[in-house]
Amino acid sequence: MANAEKFEAKSETERLIIRPLERADYAEWLSGFSGRSPSKHIYDPGRLDMSDCTEQWFQELVSKHQQLAHNDTAHVFAAFRKKDGRHIGMVDFSTLAREEFQWGRIGYTIHNQYWNQGFGNEAVTEALKIAFTQLGFHRIEAHINLDNEASVRLAESAGMKFECVREAFLYEGGEWVDHLIYSINHK
Repeated sequence: MANAEKFEAKSETERLIIRPLERADYAEWLSGFSGRSPSKHIYDPGRLDMSDCTEQWFQELVSKHQQLAHNDTAHVFAAFRKKDGRHIGMVDFSTLAREEFQWGRIGYTIHNQYWNQGFGNEAVTEALKIAFTQLGFHRIEAHINLDNEASVRLAESAGMKFECVREAFLYEGGEWVDHLIYSINHK
């Protein structure tokens, strides 16, 4: 698949549109982040200071996402609610290896004001379809902190299976920490 086709990757569900950010998305993107509730747990940043996120900053972010997709380094998707265009979160794929592997890593964040409505499952499940059918991945992994129960529930609800614990896998907070590995392969 050509990189231009990968850049255009998008999909829709009954309630969501999953696609790369566009320059015209600034107001909805900012509203989604600005409308967050206070933090609900350690892995939820809650309300964020968005004062540095000017429209010019956002335009540069969109350009960066386009370049990452063009280089097949990462593919970043926004999830928008169909009925009103609200930005509800992000799902991204980082390319870990291509060639005989076609292996990537998924990351996701749903704005906490949209939690417990099924949007996370819907966005991640649909984004996985994009990863397999439009981006050409065969295997996707989620790397999850051992105590991040919300992320585990979301990975499992999207069809990902627990595979293992990778010891001292990621350097976070000044130390090497273990991570749960959840994975799914294209069938």
